[in-house]
Amino acid sequence: MPELPEVETIISDLNRKIKGVTITNFWSDFPKAIKGVTLEKFKREMREKKILKAERVGKNILLHLSNDKTLHIHLRMTGHLLVKDKSKKLNQKNFAEKVNQYIHHIWKLDKNKTLEFSDLRKFATITLLDTDSLSEYLANKKIGIDALDSKFTFVKFNQLLDAKPKTLIGIFLLDQSIISGIGNIYRSEILFASGVLPKRKNESLNKIERKKIFENTEKILRLAIKMRGTSDSDYRDSDGALGHFQKVLMVYNRERQLCKKCGTIIKRETLGQRSVFICSSCQK
Repeated sequence: MPELPEVETIISDLNRKIKGVTITNFWSDFPKAIKGVTLEKFKREMREKKILKAERVGKNILLHLSNDKTLHIHLRMTGHLLVKDKSKKLNQKNFAEKVNQYIHHIWKLDKNKTLEFSDLRKFATITLLDTDSLSEYLANKKIGIDALDSKFTFVKFNQLLDAKPKTLIGIFLLDQSIISGIGNIYRSEILFASGVLPKRKNESLNKIERKKIFENTEKILRLAIKMRGTSDSDYRDSDGALGHFQKVLMVYNRERQLCKKCGTIIKRETLGQRSVFICSSCQK
């Protein structure tokens, strides 16, 4: 599932490529993904509307339109957005890759562009909202403070930890109602970098360990954004290209491989029905 760095990469691409562009039409072969309105009404609401800007809230994509409407897009497991420009013969090799060919929704744009939604497993959702109701809508989604929000300070992090003393840190970091944006990949990487096992209870973490987790959260997420996300599976950027953070992963998806720091075999454990990867020597 795309996490904060992958979604941030997409948002940056959309603002660079289609901000200010007008939607001329919309096509879908899977209208079940569109929530709240019929496909025909959705099409009518889209036509001749300008894309004002793209915004990210946690793992959520928001596209603000000129008719005081906002599109909420959640990529779920395998969704990703591709921007194609018919006036340029670029990245055709990327778009030809099989993972980029599960196109179920297309926004037709002016300036010879399209915004295409590839989603192998068809779990992604698209919701059309009144922009005025957006705050209430997001509040109902119970989205916690963004992991890269300037208000997410070490003091705030400690307050959140103290409010859930019995919760395992590996579960805590994935709870989008507490801190939004961190998923399976970065949870494993943050805890490895901090030397903390995911099954430790929050109340067991000392100040030094808490500080390491807090600092590594920002450090790793920002590095992953710089490297345009992790493409260990279906994620691709708006050009249909791979991210690069998978090249520097320390533990995630490296079960039975040697730890890059100490040579211990990396283990995979199950926590909250999700896989987490650890080095039993480097993490305590």
